[in-house]
Amino acid sequence: MSDGKEWYMEYEIHKNRPGLLGEVSSLLGVLGINILTINGVDHERRGLLVKSQNDGQMKQFLAAIEKMETIHLTKVRQPTLGDRLAVRHGRYIERDTGDRKTFRFSRDEIGLLVDFMAELFKMPAHLLLGIRGLPRVGKSESIIAASVSANKRWQFISSTLLKQTIRTRLSEDERSHDQIFVIDGAVSQRSGSESHWNLIRELMRLPVTKVIEHPDLFIKGTEFSMDTFDYIIELRSHREEKITNEMTTAPCFSWHYFNS
Repeated sequence: MSDGKEWYMEYEIHKNRPGLLGEVSSLLGVLGINILTINGVDHERRGLLVKSQNDGQMKQFLAAIEKMETIHLTKVRQPTLGDRLAVRHGRYIERDTGDRKTFRFSRDEIGLLVDFMAELFKMPAHLLLGIRGLPRVGKSESIIAASVSANKRWQFISSTLLKQTIRTRLSEDERSHDQIFVIDGAVSQRSGSESHWNLIRELMRLPVTKVIEHPDLFIKGTEFSMDTFDYIIELRSHREEKITNEMTTAPCFSWHYFNS
């Protein structure tokens, strides 16, 4: 027997009334379409992950749902990572419309951020992630939590999480492809020696997953650019916070935040 095909569906509610969800669920059940997950993804929208045994079942469902005046089906597609997380958490990840590889989170969405990064860490491709945000907003803690969730080990190459860390070498057992390597771009730029940067360049060439905090500072004066990154994550204390950063002439890095 076929395992079937998963679909993501989303509909807008034009007129909410008791029993509406039951009608949609009943229709799916009558057609033999299994509901995997269902949740609200906005005040007026509901998202579903379903599985059909064949495309004919979905065609029947779409034909029937068009006749319902209380809802309007807006999305039917193979589920993306964002769709799965939206149904799981009840909200969509905010994505930069101008730079589609940039994803934005606020501190009250730490759970969503951890799930997002964990799913990226599980991918067979070894990705390079950059994460921006105010000091102590939760960047390093989110990386660790996502690593645990993805059942991966993590190695700090540079960090100030507990005390300043500047690594210049790794043992053979620390070079496993099943680890997440974490680099604080501000610390590396400020305090990194040539041997530290040689290690970073070696890691950048290896097929391993790397997460770089303060990516804009990390690339300054290096051969790397923002195009090097597969994903950019921005973590804010609150939605209205705007992030800019620059390397000052002072002996440390200064982050400047402006509220709109």
